[in-house]
Amino acid sequence: MKILFVLECANLLNNGTTATCLRFAEELRKKGHEVVLLGCSYPEDKNPRNYIGFEHYKFPIFEGLIKEEGFNFVKVDDGKLYELVKNADVVHLFLPFKFSNHARLIAQTLGVPVTAAFHLQPQNVTQALKLDHFTVPNNILYGAFRTYIYKSIKHVHCPSQMIADELKAHHYSMCKTHVISNGITSYFHPINVEKPKELKDKFVVTMVGRLSGEKRQDLIIKAIAKSKYNDKIQLILCGQGPKKEKYERLAKKVGLANPLIHKFCKQDELRDILNYTDLYVHASDFEIEGIGCIEAFACGAVPVISNARYAATKDFSLSPNCIFQHGSYKSLQERIEYFFEHDEERKSLSEKYVELAKSYALPIMVSKMEKMLEEAIKDVKNKEDLPTLYPRRSDKWKARHIYKRLIKEGVVNEMPEVLK
Repeated sequence: MKILFVLECANLLNNGTTATCLRFAEELRKKGHEVVLLGCSYPEDKNPRNYIGFEHYKFPIFEGLIKEEGFNFVKVDDGKLYELVKNADVVHLFLPFKFSNHARLIAQTLGVPVTAAFHLQPQNVTQALKLDHFTVPNNILYGAFRTYIYKSIKHVHCPSQMIADELKAHHYSMCKTHVISNGITSYFHPINVEKPKELKDKFVVTMVGRLSGEKRQDLIIKAIAKSKYNDKIQLILCGQGPKKEKYERLAKKVGLANPLIHKFCKQDELRDILNYTDLYVHASDFEIEGIGCIEAFACGAVPVISNARYAATKDFSLSPNCIFQHGSYKSLQERIEYFFEHDEERKSLSEKYVELAKSYALPIMVSKMEKMLEEAIKDVKNKEDLPTLYPRRSDKWKARHIYKRLIKEGVVNEMPEVLK
């Protein structure tokens, strides 16, 4: 198959969606497929092989906030999109924004199958406005995403059962959800690695993820600072983000005994850290899956996970002791102290988690993705895709506007038959 992956921020390596996109693309290529990524151009147009860059669109007023959140938009070039889409066997979209929607509209007028992923929880958007814990704005966004793009796409990749259930609850009944983990590479596994000399006598607690509000690294800092084992615990936060300086100030304010360690690691350093980690904490208030947590327990680090309603990560728990009350640093403090005091139980759970991680192997997940893409192609051939079964007047209107520009630019000669 010739597959197009469409993701605005595919040039930014600081978020889970991009990591998933790149991993899936590479694995699909190993299986003999041609995968081309479409996204914002790399600096100075130094785009990697099989990557087609589009001009960066600077969003008025909010560009600073968007950049801070580790995202960017692209300036949509319909002529360029048309030339790329027309030769594809299937188009897979990662996010519900304009770039993806234009790729969808062009593809569906050409009879090219389209699938999509649901990687963006509404809370990822509303948290920047401090509205993530309010039901109404999140429900509005679920409805907006559905109307804008998902209502016309039959096959949707959901990284967890939790988000598949959320889509069902928010009336995405027209979609066939495929629960497929984002998967982990075989690189993350137990290895013999010693703690650095300065950490030899420390109980190492680690979390991987962007240093942002919804990840709740603040809870870990407070839990350790208030613990009776404060001086024996070393916290390592792997990631970068807008809260870095705030967390450094917080660590000093609450009295963290050992200086907070921040790391933005390459893969080899991250694997080493996870292998000498004693306890991994995933404190997020909302998380579609939490691939960092899987990578951690694949290396043998026992996780302690928030039981937040909108965090799928809690489903990885193999023991009640691996769950803490979301938003409560005291509950987390109790769990950290419990595992500090129960080393044998921690080691026993470590072995079970290493086995669990094997079921999230990337090749297994990519095979599931491959089947979803093939099913979408089959549906278009059999005229069982949503645009054929339930054509939308709004889609036709939007597509006409795109093709008027394409005709004006000389990319095409006339309006497609389906739009006449």
